[in-house]
Amino acid sequence: MMLRTFTLLLLCIWLNPGMTSLAVESQPELWIESNYPQAPWENITLWCKSPSRVSSKFLLLKDNSQMTWIRPPYKTFQVSFFIGALTESNTGLYRCCYWKEKGWSKPSKILELEAPGQLPKPIFWIQAETPPLPGCNVNIFCHGWLQDLVFMLFKEGYTEPVDYQVPTGTMAIFSIDNLAPENEGVYICRTHIQMLPTLWSEPSNPLKLVVAGLYPKPTLTAHPGPILAPGESLSLRCQGPIYGMTFALMRLEDLKKSFYHKKPIKNEAYFYFQDLKIQDTGHYLCFYYDGSYRGSLLSDILKIWVTDTFPKTWLLVQPSPVIQMGQNVSLRCGGLMDGVGLALYKKGEEKPLQFLDASSNTGNNSFFLKNVTYRDAGIYSCHYYLTWKTSIKMATYNTVELMVVDKPPKPSLSAWPSSVFKVGKTITLQCRVSHPVLEFSLEWEERTTFQKFSVDGDFLITDIEGQGTGTYSCSYRIEAHPNTWSHRSKPLKLVGPAGFLTWNSILNEAVRVSLTMQLASLLLLVVWIRWKCRRLRLREAWLLGTAQGVAMLFILMALLCCGLCNGALTEEIEIVMPTPKPELWAETNFPLAPWKNLTLWCRSPSGSTKEFVLLKDGTGWIATRPASEQVRAAFPLGALTHSHTGSYHCHSWEEMAVSEPSEALELVGTDILPKPVISASLPIRGQELQIRCKGWLEGLGFALYKKGEQEPVQQLGAVGREAFFTIQRMEDKDEGNYSCRTHTEMQPFKWSEPSEPLELVIKEMYPKPFFKTWASPVVTPGSRVTFNCSTSHEHMSFILYKDGNEIASSDLAWGNPGGSTAHFLIISVGIGDGGNYSCRYYDFSIWSEPSNPVELVVTEFYPKPTLLAQPGPVVLPGKNVTLRCQGIFQGMRFALLQEGTHTPLQFQSTSGTSADFLLHTVGAQDFGNYSCVYYETTMSNRGSSLSTPLMIWVTDTFPRPWLSAEPSSVVTMGQNVTLWCQGPVRGVGYILHKEGEATSMQLWGSTSNEGAFPIINISGASIGRYSCCYHPDWMSPIKIQPSNTLELIVTGLLPKPSLLVQPGPMVAPGENVTLQCQGELPDSTFVLLKEGTRQPLEQQRPSGYRADFWMPVVRDQDSGVYSCVYYLDSAPLVASNHSNSLEIWVTDKPPKPSLSAWPSTIFKLGKDITLQCRGPLPGVEFVLEHDGEEAPQQFSEDGDFVIDNLEGKGIGNYSCSYRLQAYPDIWSEPSDTLELVGAAGPVAQECTVGNIVRSTLIVVVVVALGIVLAVEWKKWPRLRTRGSETDGRDQTVVLEECNQEGEPGTTTNSPSSASQEVSVELTVPI
Repeated sequence: MMLRTFTLLLLCIWLNPGMTSLAVESQPELWIESNYPQAPWENITLWCKSPSRVSSKFLLLKDNSQMTWIRPPYKTFQVSFFIGALTESNTGLYRCCYWKEKGWSKPSKILELEAPGQLPKPIFWIQAETPPLPGCNVNIFCHGWLQDLVFMLFKEGYTEPVDYQVPTGTMAIFSIDNLAPENEGVYICRTHIQMLPTLWSEPSNPLKLVVAGLYPKPTLTAHPGPILAPGESLSLRCQGPIYGMTFALMRLEDLKKSFYHKKPIKNEAYFYFQDLKIQDTGHYLCFYYDGSYRGSLLSDILKIWVTDTFPKTWLLVQPSPVIQMGQNVSLRCGGLMDGVGLALYKKGEEKPLQFLDASSNTGNNSFFLKNVTYRDAGIYSCHYYLTWKTSIKMATYNTVELMVVDKPPKPSLSAWPSSVFKVGKTITLQCRVSHPVLEFSLEWEERTTFQKFSVDGDFLITDIEGQGTGTYSCSYRIEAHPNTWSHRSKPLKLVGPAGFLTWNSILNEAVRVSLTMQLASLLLLVVWIRWKCRRLRLREAWLLGTAQGVAMLFILMALLCCGLCNGALTEEIEIVMPTPKPELWAETNFPLAPWKNLTLWCRSPSGSTKEFVLLKDGTGWIATRPASEQVRAAFPLGALTHSHTGSYHCHSWEEMAVSEPSEALELVGTDILPKPVISASLPIRGQELQIRCKGWLEGLGFALYKKGEQEPVQQLGAVGREAFFTIQRMEDKDEGNYSCRTHTEMQPFKWSEPSEPLELVIKEMYPKPFFKTWASPVVTPGSRVTFNCSTSHEHMSFILYKDGNEIASSDLAWGNPGGSTAHFLIISVGIGDGGNYSCRYYDFSIWSEPSNPVELVVTEFYPKPTLLAQPGPVVLPGKNVTLRCQGIFQGMRFALLQEGTHTPLQFQSTSGTSADFLLHTVGAQDFGNYSCVYYETTMSNRGSSLSTPLMIWVTDTFPRPWLSAEPSSVVTMGQNVTLWCQGPVRGVGYILHKEGEATSMQLWGSTSNEGAFPIINISGASIGRYSCCYHPDWMSPIKIQPSNTLELIVTGLLPKPSLLVQPGPMVAPGENVTLQCQGELPDSTFVLLKEGTRQPLEQQRPSGYRADFWMPVVRDQDSGVYSCVYYLDSAPLVASNHSNSLEIWVTDKPPKPSLSAWPSTIFKLGKDITLQCRGPLPGVEFVLEHDGEEAPQQFSEDGDFVIDNLEGKGIGNYSCSYRLQAYPDIWSEPSDTLELVGAAGPVAQECTVGNIVRSTLIVVVVVALGIVLAVEWKKWPRLRTRGSETDGRDQTVVLEECNQEGEPGTTTNSPSSASQEVSVELTVPI
């Protein structure tokens, strides 16, 4: 027992058992103040101070009974208790407490007031900055209760003090630097008043300092080596620098049964194992000691392996198995054994190419090939390399093939959704490669100057006027060689809809031909009956039945054809957006005479505009200007002349697309302003109407005229390039023709020509429809938007408008009973698709009122704004809060959005750069995340990105923040660490408290949701327990809660422990796992850590040297890399080095992966298929197997396998599996089988199930129609013609009945019998 005890590195023994522990507790500070420095007992005041928080109540205790308590008028950190002159009744033991949220705090340290005329007895304790080994520093603290005292440090055996201090406070710190054996001993502390050196306090309780580990650590080596087979012999040598010592050997896995002692041979000892067994595997260490049991430090841990087979090695190539010539390659070899050499082999060569010795094998072992050439290509593998003889069998190993090329390999190019253009549709070309790429390039063979670039490999191709068809290919370049482009992909041809007959087009054409033939056949049948049946005698029932059957079949046929052609009656109408219309205006530097120097500007709402074109009178190219960064271009005209008069408009050009023309700007003379344009929405009786007058120039005045009145109806000053005249309530008297004019701002006015007249007529209208979007109208580019326009009126047609222009329509809604509805769809929203949308409906003669507009805002064009809450984001219920959205540009429109609502809450237009949104009397429904956006209303509602969400809390208590450390709360001495106080409330300051310190670190006005407190160069003073809380910078009665307590642990100061796992590193889900952390010192606290988590998982304080961390019923998320540390109870939070990392896998057997094919499982001519194998575990290697082949098809780390179909060898069934790189012998279950088939030609990939069903029904109906006509034809009566000799009438066609309806046995075959029958002449109406 004594042998284990002397491994303790520091033992601070308190001779008084009642002394406080070394841990810094969360307790207040108590001290004395007096206005009689030479006789402080004449007038005493006790002060109590809270360590980290303000409090509303403080309590003073004497001899463990309540003496008095104080409630200050406001919360504070400290209060005073007046005692007065010290008398016998005042002597005793004093402590104080303060009130926390849930009760009284822990009491302060004990202050002992003895008889009058004596100083209080100081208290004495020790704290180590670093592990108190020889050469380290130790701090000894002495607290004297009074200020301006002299502190003396005495050591047993010395009459004079060994040190003294005169601090300004109530505490002195004595430092012992470079700790040595002579510093051992018993210490006490005393104080006296500076002016009265003869007046001493009582001595403090004694403190004994013992220094252990005075001898240097030995070395432990294995002979012949650390890896041997069962039955072989092993010798472990422990060697130290001092002769005559006794040596001891320990195995950490079983300390009780594996503790060996040896007498030395000079300065070393040998420990023999004659017949090794598997259970001898483990971690060994040794030390030595003298006759007084004073020992050395522990040696480094030596891992001994006893196995009959080497574990399998694996080899990985970085950055890729396909390497460009001249590049460097890293071949990483790994395995389960460390401390063993590795050798790299190349197939075809007997000797190893490179070696890694045992000291460099630490888990990240790489062989390097520099400036590779074609000679370096080949198949590589790695093996364990031993320098001693052993009978261990060498395990299998995987191989990797290294390919050296002059250029990166060619990528694959595919088209989505197909390589055939549809009318109004685009095609996305996808260039793909399996490794990281810097940039992709797309080339068009028909146009040598065409080239597009993309980071993600997607290229959008349109087919306006057939200019998108042709043959394309792509290439790429990588970051390592940005000037070298890869080989081009296989060419891909895009064809137009007219050059390729799809199944749908053939089917639709067949339907049209079938309908035409049926209509023609029916008309011919009717004409034939009309011609032939003038004198027919036939049964009315037969004619009606036949006509009814034919009519029903025709109706059924028509319905089926309509279903095939049109699909569902309630389909979505796709909006084919034209290229957005640009804006045209004029600018001048002569505001009083603009015609002296005029410049026309054209601006596009689309960010992809390449250039602008200005046209005059619709013909003749005036000028072309490239688009600037602001997506606009200037066309200077200079001084106006007669040659400049005319109508101007501009276009914007994009990639293979041209926009609609802008509004026409008309220049009518050399000294006349441009002619304005007037417009207005539909006038509705009793509602407000705005008339827009666009004047083209800034700084003009506007005037509105009505026909029949000489004076202007309304006038507006300089308000920009356009003005809005308002008619508050539209009535019959307001009907008429209106026009507007513009004029210069200063007299004498120069006027423009009147605009074209605008007629306002109030018409009878249906009520406005209900118009909305299915999702939020604030969208990002590429989003899908559906507009829903509905009314309660039946059978209505709908029109969709954007900014007053018609862009889409729907036909009469006959399919649904009840109201009418139309859905307008934008599949992929572009930057220019934003704007004000509305809809109307109409029947044959009456229109509805326009719907309420929906402002569609397309974001991510401008930088995002900032959203702040005033006074703060935490609000009491029933109060008001203002949300300020701060943008960058002036004159924008702002919108406020709340998470979970489809439409914006509020809109505001402002001339400044910000907008304030007021939330009145907030309640629980106002709790949530808010964001805002700003956008310009003149150019397609191009908007900014959404602001960072701001959480509004409606509560009377701040939410509790969370304190964490980055990179971890367990750090090494000298490292930097950042303490993050994180909470959901933004725009609030933070306070960081350290337990035992009165001052706090503050971080004010944080604009994020977390506060950072960096601690540079961690030292012993940084060790401790921390917490934080919010500190709002506004006055608020809302309660504040502290965060969790974080323990900042410093490692690297004690020998590292060992970490083992039982039953093993791979366990099935649901089983129990025990992690055993073995330390070297008793009375320690053990801490379990997991890689990727900032906080320790668990802490334990066992009675022995080992802590068992039990993990019951483990799950998949318990997989990971674990380690542990420990620290002494006598020096809390001063921890050891990290143990070796231990990786744990929670799986009974790796689950089977999934296997999929991209782009499909059908080979196309000249196309490859990529099989994608995906598994749930990281760090694996995939293998692909092909039915009929014995060897695996391919190996891959990312799970992608490229399959070609040369000579039909790619067709067949495939499956894949994977293995863990850490456990290469364990394979997963194979995936489900995936079959690849050959190309079947360009058949019905676009044929839907509905069309197939309808086509089948059409064929059945046509066949049925033919059968019915054939049967009826056979039943047609024979015709007989008689001549009329008596009355000269025309011939009469008599129908002989095919079946006699008379008595049985009556024959109708003879002419006589036929003549006896009653003949009835029937006139057949057609």
